[in-house]
Amino acid sequence: MIEPIFKIDNVSKSFSGHVVLKDISLDIMPGEIIGLIGASGSGKTTFLNTLIGFIRPDSGDVTFRINHLLTYKNTSIYRSVYEKQQIVKTVYGFASQVPSFYEELTTKENLSYFGSLHNLSKDAIKSNTETLLSLMNLQYATNIQAKNLSGGMKRRLDIACSLMHDPEVLILDEPTADLDPINRKDIWSLIKKINDKGTTIILSSHHLNELENLCDRVAILKDNELIAIDSPNKLKEQYVTEQEIVFESSPGRYEEIMKSVPKKSFNYVKEKTDGLHVYSKNVEAVLLDILESIKENKETLNSIKLIKASLDDVFINILRTK
Repeated sequence: MIEPIFKIDNVSKSFSGHVVLKDISLDIMPGEIIGLIGASGSGKTTFLNTLIGFIRPDSGDVTFRINHLLTYKNTSIYRSVYEKQQIVKTVYGFASQVPSFYEELTTKENLSYFGSLHNLSKDAIKSNTETLLSLMNLQYATNIQAKNLSGGMKRRLDIACSLMHDPEVLILDEPTADLDPINRKDIWSLIKKINDKGTTIILSSHHLNELENLCDRVAILKDNELIAIDSPNKLKEQYVTEQEIVFESSPGRYEEIMKSVPKKSFNYVKEKTDGLHVYSKNVEAVLLDILESIKENKETLNSIKLIKASLDDVFINILRTK
């Protein structure tokens, strides 16, 4: 039986009477990529800082798994992150929104320094530095001062510093914030590569659609509570029932075409520059009716596509619900 690396049990936190986290419970499983999404101020950063023990909750606890050679009945031992800070720091690596490296040090010097903070031997520091420079594609920036790196390279260096001690878990707070689309794509590819090596990854992000093909599970915070957690596909099935068909035909007598489609089978339609958009909960049946009607009306079908629901749609629907 696979056991969690972290267990979050009924964690609540308030600042000056303002509730930031309320009764959050969640297990972090080994090897997964779990995304954390929520509107600004929903408590994402507070949650991550609570997870690593940097912020102590008002109630509840976060425990982490300690692997011992000797266990009772093969059951792992869990300890509170707030009571065993020195040990839990060996389990995770954390890259916050604000980079932690030193601008005046070179790429290599930063990695060596962070390795020394974890009391790594000189051989381990050298070996881990070489590995991370290659993994992060920073081998050509070894002797460049961090302040002179590009935005994408700085982000990769920050992640590399958090991995110097080879942690089981990597925690990233908005890893692609302020990056252009190309650099964001590079960072997501890098995160997947790190995960493929066995590292569990917990991250927060505002780029929801980019999490769909990356995360095994997505946790959604709303009004300081954990509203939902599941795979992206299951979240879409649960929170988005309506899908969209877009078709364009010539000469484009859309009103005539839709007269043959049962009104009860679709919710509404909207004509745009790229054709007619049809919104329905039963897209398969509507799609067949539309194709048949196009044929009957002697229209020429130029294009047709089904737009599937996205995590953005899930998030918007959740925000709309009270």
